[in-house]
Amino acid sequence: MLRRQNPSTPGHRRSLAADGGALSMSHKDSRSFFTLSQLVLSAGQIKPSPALKHSKITYFEVEIVDVQSKKQICIVDKVSPASTLLDVKHKFHKTCPQWYPSRVGLQLERNGPFLKDSVSIQSLAVSSIITLYFTDLGQQVGWTTFFLTEYTGPLLIYLLFYIRLSTIYDQVESRKNFRHPVVHLACFCHCLHYIRHLLETLFVHKFSEGHTPLKNMIKGCAFYWGFTSWIAYYINHPRYTPPSFGHKQVSYAALAFLMCEAGNHFINVALAHQTNSGNRTCFPSPTYNPFTWLFLLVSCPNYTYEAGSWISFTVMTQTLPVGIFAFLMVIQMSLWAQKKHRLYLKRFYPEVRRKAAMIPIIF
Repeated sequence: MLRRQNPSTPGHRRSLAADGGALSMSHKDSRSFFTLSQLVLSAGQIKPSPALKHSKITYFEVEIVDVQSKKQICIVDKVSPASTLLDVKHKFHKTCPQWYPSRVGLQLERNGPFLKDSVSIQSLAVSSIITLYFTDLGQQVGWTTFFLTEYTGPLLIYLLFYIRLSTIYDQVESRKNFRHPVVHLACFCHCLHYIRHLLETLFVHKFSEGHTPLKNMIKGCAFYWGFTSWIAYYINHPRYTPPSFGHKQVSYAALAFLMCEAGNHFINVALAHQTNSGNRTCFPSPTYNPFTWLFLLVSCPNYTYEAGSWISFTVMTQTLPVGIFAFLMVIQMSLWAQKKHRLYLKRFYPEVRRKAAMIPIIF
């Protein structure tokens, strides 16, 4: 006789529990899948991470193209992403030895600015091939060489006229005429001016990267050396006449000259200290040194003191060549000061906006 199975038996309960568990897990999986599907659909298309843009690029190729003819000069290959433009210039120099790095000017666009040597190659890359336009900057010299050559010439040239060489002046007339004390004072002040420039070039100024064309140094030397010869010839001439107001005019002008020289030196030291410390967030502020208080009125006090030195030297010697040289120097330095002032306005607008460039109220 067959017995009906009791649903409450332990075996049947285990079977139902197993079936129920399977049904429960299947239901949870379907809900999880539905939730994930909804999340994907709401998020839209999955985009690759920007960080992986150049993940497969281990080296770049830099194509150097002539800016005038648009013809390819060479391709610098295997340039690592960490390389700088200076590294590219060195590799370019190995391929084309006639163009050393300081002579090479590279642009990202034909009419664009020249790129600095410190620019990272990876910052210029849009793809694995980078095209740069080449310009021959001509023969270059370093800034230290430029200033040392420019300032050494006037120092030596003036001394040659001061000792009154027989090839320049008549020796009989030189022995006959007495030298006025202002001649010796002018030699001292002139030498002091250029010795200060030479020492600051060697120990104070820190020149940034880059060079300047040789033709600029030739023009600068022709200007300074030529005017020094003209000035020294007149002041050291046996027939030189002293200033009209005598000792008082010479004394006051010499005092003003020395003050301007001291002020120029302290301003250059303050600017160099700001550059070396790396603090470029604010404009240089005056210190306890009274010579730096000119920062309150002008943005380029070094040019102000330089102009004051040559104006004082003109009054002290009362000669036409010095006056012409001082006039040209004031014009040139006012142009330099206005150019720097515009750069300062972009970088330090709140501190510089009420200052003049070189002379208070003027320029």
